Amino acid sequence: MNKKLENSLLIIWVVSLIATLGSLYFSEIRGYEPCEMCWYQRILMYPIVLMSTVAYIQKNARIALTTAVFACIGGSISLYHYGIQKLDFLSDSAPSCGIVPCTGQYINWLGFITIPFLALTAFIIIAGFSFSMLKVLKEEK
Repeated sequence: MNKKLENSLLIIWVVSLIATLGSLYFSEIRGYEPCEMCWYQRILMYPIVLMSTVAYIQKNARIALTTAVFACIGGSISLYHYGIQKLDFLSDSAPSCGIVPCTGQYINWLGFITIPFLALTAFIIIAGFSFSMLKVLKEEK
């Protein structure tokens, strides 16, 4: 397998693992109850850890399309979630998210880093490396 593909698989695995462990840290150790949109982001991030683990062990770069789809959908949700936290015109019309409001900010590091921002960053990195892998796979054909 091409070294670039192998390294990209490893990066996707590491980023998704850190994002998963981070979300579990916030909810299970810090006690921050996730809102509904956070759950949707988790639903899209957690499988990437499993998929990329198996793909890395098998040296199977064909997983790139699947991780790209999961990351783009998850990133879209994260971007919207971040928007309703930080933009007044979106937060005014934010949907009700159940017990915990989606506009709440458990963390606000440096005035802009919130949990959805962290998730968005992870999804962007995963999508970027997934698309890079797809390009390499296409060139190898």
